[in-house]
Amino acid sequence: PALFMENARKGSIVSRANSIGSTSASSVPNTDDEDSDYHQEPCKESYKDQRRRAHTQAEQKRRDAIKKGYNDLQAIVPTCEQQDFSISSQKLSKAIVLQKTIDYIQFLHKEKKKQEEEVSTLRKDVMALKIMKVNYEQIVKAHQDNPNEGKNQVTDEVKFNVFQGIMDSLFQSFNASVSVTSFQELSACVFSWIEEHCKPQTLRDVVIRVLHKVKSQLY
Repeated sequence: PALFMENARKGSIVSRANSIGSTSASSVPNTDDEDSDYHQEPCKESYKDQRRRAHTQAEQKRRDAIKKGYNDLQAIVPTCEQQDFSISSQKLSKAIVLQKTIDYIQFLHKEKKKQEEEVSTLRKDVMALKIMKVNYEQIVKAHQDNPNEGKNQVTDEVKFNVFQGIMDSLFQSFNASVSVTSFQELSACVFSWIEEHCKPQTLRDVVIRVLHKVKSQLY
């Protein structure tokens, strides 16, 4: 009986403790939710910091790229080299670097145009030389085909007639194309006349025409 009474007393104490514990637990908010909220807030802050850090890094990369571009321009453009040693410790401003770069690009465009004109002139010279080469080859071939023809010496009078015929033809075009009202106009017209009437093809036609005329007079 004593053991039974002791167990009954302990059971009653445990039952009341459980009852009190369940009542207290029902009146307390869910601590798991609180813990969850507590851990989520730092995550949100960390995400904001991460976005801010990513934005800062992207902005820094952009600034570094711009800085590298200006440094490359200063290294490439010769006019960006400072000539004044008194300001050698000072960096050129971005506006000056850009202006010097623009000036240098315009200079390169002018040089390119000048070189293209020189190439065009050289091509004309090459074409003229090729025409002269063909003419000399024809002359050599004519002498080789008719070796006896060279025995007949050309007189000075014939040479003068050929020269006179060529000069007369050129003077006609010169007189019709060149104005002599002023030296400036004369200079401009002379160069224009040379480009138009003294081309290798034109001179070749004039010489052939004069030679045919002199040959018909001789034979």
